[in-house]
Amino acid sequence: MLTKGLLTVLFLVLSNTFMTFAWYGHLKFHEMKWSQNLGLIAIILISWGIAFFEYMFQVPANRIGYREYGGPFNMLELKVIQEVITLSVFVIISVFIFKSEPLKWNHIVGLFFLVVAVFFIFKK
Repeated sequence: MLTKGLLTVLFLVLSNTFMTFAWYGHLKFHEMKWSQNLGLIAIILISWGIAFFEYMFQVPANRIGYREYGGPFNMLELKVIQEVITLSVFVIISVFIFKSEPLKWNHIVGLFFLVVAVFFIFKK
């Protein structure tokens, strides 16, 4: 059985996967024949449709994980977890799916410092 903390993280990963495609997926639309003549409003509506699924995981993740609802995290901890997951999911999708940016040493160092930030936020 998944703990509330693990379920929160899993939902945040799913949420951020949808978020990354909602926010950045349209940048690859020019490669798809069906979307080459779409206007900005159509792109926005498609992105909103994808973002709907982001919220289907984001809102429950925060409710399940929030201490006031029986979860293990306070609001600051939830936000830090969210940001680290956001950047981690973005890097993975950017490097392996979009293949638009190579992962460089400074990206690795920056991600390391995010992990250090998480350590200090959770330090009691």
